[in-house]
Amino acid sequence: MIQLEKLHKKFGRNQVLSGVDLSIGDGGIYAVLGPNGSGKTTLIKSILGMVVPHAGNVLVSGKNVRNDWRYRQNIDYLPQIASFPGNLKVRELIRMIKDLRQKPSDEDNLVQLFALEPFLDKKLRTLSGGTRQKVNVVLTFMFDSPLIILDEPTTGLDPAALIRLKGLIQREKEKGKTILITSHILQFVEEVADEIVYLLEGKVYFRGSIEQLKNKTGQIDFEHAIAALTTPTANA
Repeated sequence: MIQLEKLHKKFGRNQVLSGVDLSIGDGGIYAVLGPNGSGKTTLIKSILGMVVPHAGNVLVSGKNVRNDWRYRQNIDYLPQIASFPGNLKVRELIRMIKDLRQKPSDEDNLVQLFALEPFLDKKLRTLSGGTRQKVNVVLTFMFDSPLIILDEPTTGLDPAALIRLKGLIQREKEKGKTILITSHILQFVEEVADEIVYLLEGKVYFRGSIEQLKNKTGQIDFEHAIAALTTPTANA
């Protein structure tokens, strides 16, 4: 599904990606983790074509994405911060995104799942942050694309909405989709992820299951295993 080959990216003098090699197959949930500044966002945006690497290749479904925007039609993306005109009503925003994507959509079931019916005719600027995030989730999942990228998807969600989101992600996985997630909420990652990709200083520092991570670090819980990754004992 995704192949990153010797990916390099600098912003000024700051080397953000340093020869990233990463292969992600069809199907499964992959959590891309790492400390602030490790290159997570740059890696995700390189896959999306929003950042152009200085060197290396990005292949999606076997095709190099350079100078070819059409592959994005097969990606559903939830950004960490989605910004839409505040005077748009929720119903109008959904219609606008449908018109832009020009793909079959299934927003009605998602609107019902996240109890958004009372908000459809309300303007975005009047909504709480959590309700706006629910709208963003609907916009992401209402299309049936094989690759889904979720950047901090839990932001602002209440416990009930979070449970629904986790169930939604699992159902999409069962359809054979590939799902990339970035999140600082380690409990959420532990509950949904099949594999962890941990970035450090622009390189893939660890790739494997949570159980493999615990074995590598000698820790019995996920949170401490993540914390131990950058300590000398993790390299022993």
